[in-house]
Amino acid sequence: MSHKPLPDDEQLISGLLKKDQATYIIVVKHYQYIMVNLARSIIGDAFAEEVVQESWLSMAKGLDKFERRSSFKTWLMRIVANAAKSRLRRESRQLHLGEYTLDDSPLINPQRFNSQGHWQSPPSRWESDDPETLLSSQQLGDCLEKTIEKLPHQQRTALDMYEQQELPSQEICNLLDISESNLRVLLHRARNRIRNMIEIFHQEGTC
Repeated sequence: MSHKPLPDDEQLISGLLKKDQATYIIVVKHYQYIMVNLARSIIGDAFAEEVVQESWLSMAKGLDKFERRSSFKTWLMRIVANAAKSRLRRESRQLHLGEYTLDDSPLINPQRFNSQGHWQSPPSRWESDDPETLLSSQQLGDCLEKTIEKLPHQQRTALDMYEQQELPSQEICNLLDISESNLRVLLHRARNRIRNMIEIFHQEGTC
């Protein structure tokens, strides 16, 4: 999803403080998706949208007190994370968190090895193929989008924060309440699923 570049933080905050509708639209378009993903990774689907709505209100109410010790984006993500954690604590019933934590699936499919522990079929060196040809395929793009959407919430959120939002590793760990080693596992699993999909696409032309 492509958007116009965001103004710098000073312009952005100034527009928001003036309650400029165009600025609000730009901010929502840029951050709604990752905010929902972050909320889902903490509390799940049931309350994610509500948490994000509460976070927008908290942002608007607290903006004049924002001390700019971090970027606006980091501050906004912290609001979402805190709101999701607070909502989770308020819930009277225990949510089943297995869906939103590290999965225990093998990092590499064991069926890809023979009885001697060797590859049945070695991994394709797709990096050495013609990436422009692969990436020009609309079908590959569709497969990539579907694969990312099917990732567990924490994997998808961690990957988006690290690769797309370019947040520092420590900040991601703070937002998701995970260790750096857990973050590495999340990113590894997400990238491995994407790599497997690309290999299948390269071999079979489908995902």
